[in-house]
This record gives sequence, C-alpha cells and structure tokens, in this order.
Amino acid sequence: MPAKLRSFIGTILIIGLVILYALVATTIASALLATSPWWVHFIYFLLSGLLWVLPAMLIIKWMAGPVRK
Repeated sequence: MPAKLRSFIGTILIIGLVILYALVATTIASALLATSPWWVHFIYFLLSGLLWVLPAMLIIKWMAGPVRK
C-alpha cells in the first residue's frame, strides 16, 4: 500500500476514533456520574482523556509501517 494512501486512511481512522470515543466517554459520564463527587469526575475524565491515545498509537504505528510495493 502506498504511504500516502496509508496516511490518508490512518488520518480518517484517527478522526473517527476521536469522535466516537468522545461520544461514548461523555455518554458514560452523563449516565453514570451525574451524582458522583467532583473527584470521581476528575479521575474519570483524566483516565478517559488519556485512554484514547492507546488505539491512536496503534493506528499511527500502522501508518508509519514499511511501504510495500
């Protein structure tokens, strides 16, 4: 797969991942954390704000992979 096509697909995947992840994370937060104290909100949003990086790193690693001709 050409490098430009791999970068284009990876960019679309990362944008989709971020949008979907944000929707899921805020839906879970509003459904489960409505009556929780502030520190529970803080921990949840800290962890969920960092967790999306793991699948994004896998996509970026795939994007930077060897170019096959």
